[in-house]
Amino acid sequence: MHVLSRPEAGFYGTHSVATDPGGDGWSTLNALSGSPAELAAAVRNLVVHREGCADLGFTLPQERRNEAETRYLSDILTVLKGLGEGDGGIGEAREPKARFAGTCRDFALLFAAALRHNGIPARLRCGFMTYGLPDFHGDHWVTEYWRPGKGWTLADPEFGGYDPDFDAMDVPRDRFIVAGDAWRSYREGTADPSNFGIRIPDVLDLTGPAMLRGNVVRDLAALNKVEVLPWDCWGLAEGETEPGDADLALLDRVADLESAGGPFEGLRDAYLDNPALKITSPVTSYTTYGGVRIVEIRGE
Repeated sequence: MHVLSRPEAGFYGTHSVATDPGGDGWSTLNALSGSPAELAAAVRNLVVHREGCADLGFTLPQERRNEAETRYLSDILTVLKGLGEGDGGIGEAREPKARFAGTCRDFALLFAAALRHNGIPARLRCGFMTYGLPDFHGDHWVTEYWRPGKGWTLADPEFGGYDPDFDAMDVPRDRFIVAGDAWRSYREGTADPSNFGIRIPDVLDLTGPAMLRGNVVRDLAALNKVEVLPWDCWGLAEGETEPGDADLALLDRVADLESAGGPFEGLRDAYLDNPALKITSPVTSYTTYGGVRIVEIRGE
C-alpha cells in the first residue's frame, strides 16, 4: 500500500486557494466536525444540486441558477450565511431553499475543506460515475481522502444521502472512474467516448473525446489543489482543436499518473512543467446558464 509521505500529507492536509475559508470562515468551519461520514452528512445539509431541487420539493428561483459559479469556499460561505438567516446556522438543519445551489463539485469542495480543516488529507477527483443515469458514465466530481491502513479512498458526499448500492464513504473504483482510467479505456479502444459526459434533458448534451480529455486536465489540476469549476477550460482542456501526437502522448502519461493516484512528485511535475496543462489565468468558462465567460483565476 502507498505510504503517505510528509510532503504529500502536508500538501493535501492544508487548504488550497479554493478551500481556504478566509476571514470569519475559519470559525465557521469549526462547526463542521466528526468522522468523515458525519462531515459528509453536514455537507449535504449545506448544499443542494441545482438540477435536483425538484426531488426535494423545492423550485430553484431562476436568479439562483448561477450560484454554482461561486468557485471559492469563502464566497460559498458568504452565500450560505445570507441564505441561512432565520433558517439555522452552518451546523444546523436547513431547508433545501436555504442550501447553496451548486453541483457535484461543490459537495466535493466543501467536503474536502471540512476534512482538511479536521486534519484529514483530502483532494478532489474529476471523472465519471456509473451510478445516476442508467447505461451512461456521467461527468462527476468526488472527494478522495486518506484513510490510515487503507490509503486514498474515494467518497461521494452528494450521493451518500441517496443510499446507493455501496458505501458512499468508500466508492468502488469501477463505480466512480477517475478521468485517467476513462481516457485510457478510450485510447485502448475498450470504451465508447459517446458514453461519457453530461446529459441534462433540454439543457445540455456533451460527450466524446474532448470531454474525456478535458477531465484528464481538470483532474490533474485538482490533484495539484487547483480546484476549478467543471466547465473551466484552458490548454489541452480546450476542445476546439485536435491534439497532436505529442499532446496525446502527454495525456497518456498524465492518465497513468491519475489512475495510480501518484506518485505525488510525478503529479506535481506533470502539472508544473507542462504549459498545456498548468492554468495560466484567465480561463474560458463554458457555463451552463450564463454563457461563455473569460474568468481570472486567483493565484496558487
